[in-house]
Amino acid sequence: MAEAIAFDIAAELIIKLSSRALSQVGLWWNLEHDIHDLKRTVCQIKAVLLDAEEKSVTDNLVKVWLEELKDVLYDADDLLDDFSTEALRKDVSGGNKLTKEVRLFFSSSNQFAYGLKMGRKMKAIKARLASIEREANTFGFIPRDRPAETSFMTKRRQQTHSFEREDDIIGRDDDKAALLKLVLEFQSEENVYIIPIVGFGGLGKTALAQLVYNHEMVKNHFALMMFASVSDDFDVKVIVANIIKSVTNQAPDQNLEMDQLQKQLRDKIDGKKYLLVLDDIWDDDPEKWSRLKKLLMGGAKGSRIIVTTRSLRVAEITNKCPSHVLKLKGLSDDDAWSLFKKIAFEQGYADSTNSAFVEVGRQISERCGGVPLAIRTIAGTLSLKKTANEWHSFKENELAKISQIEGELLPILKLSYDHLPSHLKHCFAYCRLYPKDYRIEVEELVQFWIAQGFIKQLNQGQSLEEIGFGYFKDLVERSFFQEVEGDLMEEMTCKMHDLMHDVAESVAGMESSIVDSNKIASDVGEKCRHISINPLLIPSLIPLFKGKKLRTLLHFQDNNDQKLSDETWDLIIANCGCLRVLKLDSMGIRKISPSICKLKHLRYLDLSWNFNIKILPKSICKIQNLLALKLDWCDGLQELPKKIEKLVNLTHIGCEGCLDLTHMPRGIGKLTSLETLRMFVVDKDGSHGGADLSELRLLNNLRGHLEITNLGFVKNAKEKFKAANLKEKQHLRSLHLQWNVDSDDDYDDEKSLEDLQPHPNLKQLHIAGWRGDAKFPSWLSLLTNLVYMTIHRGNFKQIPSFAQFPCLKRLTIRYCTKLEYMDDNSPKGSQGEAQSFFPSLKHLSLWDCPNMKSWWRTTKPIDDDSNEDDTTVMGTSTMAFPCLSSLTIQNCPLTLMPLYPSLDDKLELRNTSSRPLKQTIKMNINAKAPSTSTSSLPLSKLKSFDVHNIEGLYTHTLDECLQHLTSLKRLTIGDCKEVDLEGMQWEPLKNLSHLEIDNIPKLVSLSIWLQHLVQLQTLKIHNCNGLRSLLPVFQHLTFLEEFEVKDCKKLELSGAGIQIFQDHTSLRSLRLEHIPKCRHLPKWLQHLTNLQGLYLVNLPNLTSLPDEMRCLTKLQILYINGIPQLEERCRKDIGADWHKIAHIPHIW
Repeated sequence: MAEAIAFDIAAELIIKLSSRALSQVGLWWNLEHDIHDLKRTVCQIKAVLLDAEEKSVTDNLVKVWLEELKDVLYDADDLLDDFSTEALRKDVSGGNKLTKEVRLFFSSSNQFAYGLKMGRKMKAIKARLASIEREANTFGFIPRDRPAETSFMTKRRQQTHSFEREDDIIGRDDDKAALLKLVLEFQSEENVYIIPIVGFGGLGKTALAQLVYNHEMVKNHFALMMFASVSDDFDVKVIVANIIKSVTNQAPDQNLEMDQLQKQLRDKIDGKKYLLVLDDIWDDDPEKWSRLKKLLMGGAKGSRIIVTTRSLRVAEITNKCPSHVLKLKGLSDDDAWSLFKKIAFEQGYADSTNSAFVEVGRQISERCGGVPLAIRTIAGTLSLKKTANEWHSFKENELAKISQIEGELLPILKLSYDHLPSHLKHCFAYCRLYPKDYRIEVEELVQFWIAQGFIKQLNQGQSLEEIGFGYFKDLVERSFFQEVEGDLMEEMTCKMHDLMHDVAESVAGMESSIVDSNKIASDVGEKCRHISINPLLIPSLIPLFKGKKLRTLLHFQDNNDQKLSDETWDLIIANCGCLRVLKLDSMGIRKISPSICKLKHLRYLDLSWNFNIKILPKSICKIQNLLALKLDWCDGLQELPKKIEKLVNLTHIGCEGCLDLTHMPRGIGKLTSLETLRMFVVDKDGSHGGADLSELRLLNNLRGHLEITNLGFVKNAKEKFKAANLKEKQHLRSLHLQWNVDSDDDYDDEKSLEDLQPHPNLKQLHIAGWRGDAKFPSWLSLLTNLVYMTIHRGNFKQIPSFAQFPCLKRLTIRYCTKLEYMDDNSPKGSQGEAQSFFPSLKHLSLWDCPNMKSWWRTTKPIDDDSNEDDTTVMGTSTMAFPCLSSLTIQNCPLTLMPLYPSLDDKLELRNTSSRPLKQTIKMNINAKAPSTSTSSLPLSKLKSFDVHNIEGLYTHTLDECLQHLTSLKRLTIGDCKEVDLEGMQWEPLKNLSHLEIDNIPKLVSLSIWLQHLVQLQTLKIHNCNGLRSLLPVFQHLTFLEEFEVKDCKKLELSGAGIQIFQDHTSLRSLRLEHIPKCRHLPKWLQHLTNLQGLYLVNLPNLTSLPDEMRCLTKLQILYINGIPQLEERCRKDIGADWHKIAHIPHIW
């Protein structure tokens, strides 16, 4: 990569050497001639770099020459950065009364000394470059010009990028069918069966596993789905932690011992029918695999583990049956061509109907060996070439040099790298610093690139972030990144295929290194510029970098238990003076060293998630090159630096989650380049001398999210609200206006929302805590691009209709105690065309609006006990949400509202009226909901239904409703006093897996119809004081995995002839709480052979445990609480029942 980076650095140096600022520096320090000579030498060397690049492929001496050249160019860049930094420092201080320190530096004697020092460095650089130039003459390089490279944004057709890739998987139908059969249909003797997918890198093993993993039939088949990457470090503890993270979406505590981790894992998976994908296993040590396998064998019958691996040996270790090892082969020529042309022709530069393109394209496709990754990468490269001659040249001159050894893909993939523009080569090679299989945050990556100077701002109309994001999208289109998730850059993530990571490592060479041991640290050469390091090793490793010219020091691990000492800070500052990027987030840092100002080249500083940082040193404001200061979730941070306006280049201040901030520093409004300021905190009482809202006036480049807090404390509010100038902030995507609950302010019209008008480009608006007038601002109707709207704790009696907002997807109204209606019109007046009534709304939540009885102002509310016929009511309101997916209504007495037949996710009704539900069930869904299928019933696609304390909800109504819910998976029924569950038919709920019943007084015994719930895995019964028996239906619920019964005073669990649990071998968790008639645990307990957890709480009459406890050999947890006599009998070693439970690992 040296040649590409050398060209890039040389080009950048020439720009800097030609700048007006550097000319001024030359005058200050009498270096004009040196600067001119340096520019001339760099220009002459740059002229031959293209020729040198070609020769370096076959001539190792040229490659060494390029490495030496790159090193001295980097040093020259550091020197010029020194100059520009001092010039910036003088410029920032100019025009103001100079500080003593600045006056001292710019005194004539000091300038003279500095000039001498810089002059010596300049002459040393010139001498090194002159030597390199002389050596270049011995190679006979030919000067060549490179055509000007157009930016990504101008050379490509304008198009949107949803990034909801991957491209359709082509040619794997048979493999997919075979894998689905093994996953869903094959009857194995073992409860947990392992299915290996084997093949060399790039064949699409992971893609196939993901395809099946996300298949709808597979999702419905398993109770638990997990996906964990393994790669080449087969550490059982790390793998277990990754599996737990896949289940809980949260990484377990890093300090947990293996015993605690394996317990957590078993708690999550044992007794459950699960699917686990272990992706990319390399290690073929049978002992390591055996140790992991033992921890995974507690799954229920039908559990599956899919293993992807490049090693047939690994496949044979995990499954002894050769016919069940899925051996992936390359795509057929036809399938390979289908994939190739799908990508190569998608940009429109190449003509898919032109026989010249087709002929050479087929030949290139065949040379890719049927490997999807190679096909995608090569096709992506060719998609940007405009002529068939360019395709032909690629085939003849580059592809022809690559051997076709099966599995040797690195040379093929590197061809695509070779065809990248130099600026993209630089960006891609930098990604070598990420660990393999790491999920990369795209916004952070782009900011790294900017900090290193990789982004070229050819178009002043675009921000560096926009251009950098364009670079990223270009690399995605060429398949250098994959698994891209998210729509907006700030929330987008991606991964690199491990082969692409190998390419990045190969081309980065000595310039970058991942350092996780002393050995690797000692191997880092003087030419290394970028380091990714294990943070635990920073104190011991940093001294080994003495004299190195590191530009990047970062880590990708969470280590809040690590404490970065003053000594470690001093080591970093003393040994890493050329840093551009320093990432020390989640390091348990308490204090920042004042000498951090010595890192004068720093552009990116990340101190996020260091909870104990309270203040930042004043000296941080001397790092005037700083572009990004990340302090997100430093929730102990009390203030930002007072002289922050000195950081004139700052574009990003990350302060999200800094909950202890008391104010913003005065002068922050001078940072007109700011693009990120996630929170602006109004000074409550003015005691901190903080900035007021008028400092937002000129910050019109702000992007993404802005939260303004403590608005209730603003003095001269009308003036200050207008001065904030929110309506000019066209790049803001999300605005959160937060008043305060502890203010005694009168909330007069002076603080009207009217003066906080945002720009109409806004996508998200959150208004919280406004207690002022009951009027909503007139500007709301102008926000037609709104996607998310939240109103929280407001005094509004009415809000404008959102019905016509074309993009609105989520609407949330909470704690608006005075709100009486949502729409000032009548139902007929608001509906218009059905397609234009909330055309995009997917999620609606209404919480704690106790005065809202009708959606419409002009419609008289109807009581639930009204005798008015339902059809009459329906005639008043048959308007329906056309595409609503989830609805929550809690503590809102709504009797009239638009109906919701299309719900397909969740319906939660608590303390509200039953009338809209009745209307929805009875409506003809085709009348006003054109998007709904004519063959389906209202609510027939609903997945989750939660109903609590609904007035007017009787047995027949709920029963009629359940007949529609044929897709339901989760049902909770609570506080429904008039409902008799025994009189209901449950047969349509064949997909139900989770049922909770809470406070149903009429429940005496379980309905016989429950036996139709063949998929039921969880049953919880609470506060049913009329329930006497689980018979006769319970013995039919043999798929049950979790059973909980609580506060059922009359329930009998044991007695003569009761053997209800004898077939419940799937049950893994049993909780019995506050059941007075439970005097002893019955003998049927012995049949629960897969029971993992037994929880006994407040059973006053339970005095001992049965001998059958010893039959529960898989029991991991026994929890006893509120049963003093039984707790005494279970005391370790000495209790009367101890011998019955001594085999249980965890007893509480």
